[in-house]
Amino acid sequence: MACLITRRWSDVQLRSAGSARRIPVAKTPKAYVGGEFIRSESGRVFPVYQPEDGGNGERVLLANIPQCTRKDVRNAVEAAAKAGPQWAGRTPYHRGQIIYRLAEMLESRSAEMAGAIASSGGGTCDAAAVEVSLSVDRLVYYAGWADKYEQILGNTNPVAGPFFNFTVAEPMGVVGVIADDASPLLALISQVAPIIVSGNTAVTLASETLPYPAILLGEMLATSDLPGGVVNILTGLKAELIATFATHTHIRGVDAIILSEHRKELALGAAESVKRLRVRPQEDAPHWSDESTQSVYDIRAFVEFKTTWHPIGA
Repeated sequence: MACLITRRWSDVQLRSAGSARRIPVAKTPKAYVGGEFIRSESGRVFPVYQPEDGGNGERVLLANIPQCTRKDVRNAVEAAAKAGPQWAGRTPYHRGQIIYRLAEMLESRSAEMAGAIASSGGGTCDAAAVEVSLSVDRLVYYAGWADKYEQILGNTNPVAGPFFNFTVAEPMGVVGVIADDASPLLALISQVAPIIVSGNTAVTLASETLPYPAILLGEMLATSDLPGGVVNILTGLKAELIATFATHTHIRGVDAIILSEHRKELALGAAESVKRLRVRPQEDAPHWSDESTQSVYDIRAFVEFKTTWHPIGA
């Protein structure tokens, strides 16, 4: 697989009749919210650099990434809440087909995505190619669970009376995701896919140190069959946005990979707004390439269980 690493502008030349040197058009990364590409409400950005050039200490600017604010989080939650009922109302089979289609799109642009990972410092070309392949497989894995997890997580309950009693799994609503800083694509997909497959919508804060692959993933989402607002991708600083994820009352759950020093802040805010919380320390983050990081129980983490009693013969 080819790895398309961005080169320095000064090294890129296009020679044609009568032309000398041409600087290519620079990409302007934007966050992806509600099916649209937005700049941060504050207008702030932070630079992301390519790996050092030949070890000589020279840093080459890759892009200026939007530094989203609390207002951007609130706007993303509003977009996710608006998209939620329609997404949850689709059949599980249909949701699975849409997620599978996203896997197809990612695989067809795997070289581009591997280049985005490698050029932003996410590893060598070979390692980036492996991460993209694993990300495709993970999307296919959860797409396959879309119309099957209910049979595993739900249940028909025996009761001593003239009743049917059964438990079904239902989506929670809007779930916040604070992505792992490492494995910028695989971690993001491993956290988001089990959330949306059950009908939830997601507001995601991408890797703080390696946000560029998430920007490219947003471009793929925009041209996929996934409705706008189901997955919203923000970029920015975790320290600034954790409190908003924790206290926003319309976020019904949070899946976070954060430093241990931020766990108390997140836990107190989640308790105040009564939301489900799944926190794993950044210092001991999962090895996302391991099969143990994909499971039907990752879907279970963000569904609610509804038990219904129905009289026999009625």
